[in-house]
Amino acid sequence: MRNQIEFEVSGNYALFTDPLTKLGGEKFSYQVPTYQALKGIVESIYWKPTLIWIVDEVRIMNTIQTESKGMRPIEYSGGNTLAYYTYLRNVRYQVKAHFVFNPHREDLVHDQNEHKHHNIAKRAVQIGGRRDIFLGTRECQAYVEPCHFGEEEGCYDRIAEIDFGTMLHGISYPDETGSNEREIRLWRAKMQHGVIQFIRPDECTLVRKAGEGEAKVFGAGNMQSVDELYADMLGSEVGE
Repeated sequence: MRNQIEFEVSGNYALFTDPLTKLGGEKFSYQVPTYQALKGIVESIYWKPTLIWIVDEVRIMNTIQTESKGMRPIEYSGGNTLAYYTYLRNVRYQVKAHFVFNPHREDLVHDQNEHKHHNIAKRAVQIGGRRDIFLGTRECQAYVEPCHFGEEEGCYDRIAEIDFGTMLHGISYPDETGSNEREIRLWRAKMQHGVIQFIRPDECTLVRKAGEGEAKVFGAGNMQSVDELYADMLGSEVGE
């Protein structure tokens, strides 16, 4: 697929929080990463408002294991409380994603250079990403490295299908939808031979409105300064 990148992300812990478990102050991870969590990782590797990253597939490489920890989260009213968080342990995923240009950002048409962005994204994968990588939550630090999707043997390659039921797919924001509303998307996740193939955000049928918002407007001056910063970080000119 055009504009595609492939990478492996791994870490000691991950917490892809099931929203239903947060009502009582606890956190319990989904068994597999959500579309939105993986999109956040891709955007930490390389992102500009000109682009919309689409996560195509994730391959579960390690056995799904959990570990519970006693935590002392800070309360909004002040002080601490006690809670149990259940994390995934020793995780490793192979991810395939591609980008398209954001059709709702007409103010950034001048920055729609496909060759430039694809090459920057591939170089960003090589250096482990532009920003810190996390698996669901801030305390779950992770590491990114390039890979060929499908290489090596995964723990679930020989298992025909596992159905994870209805899960959070992601959140739709105004800058990517053209609407001044935020939406929460759900979908039914299935893993076949270790691979979860995601549907696109606009293909989700279980959608709920979650508030209002507006897309930030960027000008040519803003984008030029960002381009120069990225070029300095990579040690080469962005246009190459």
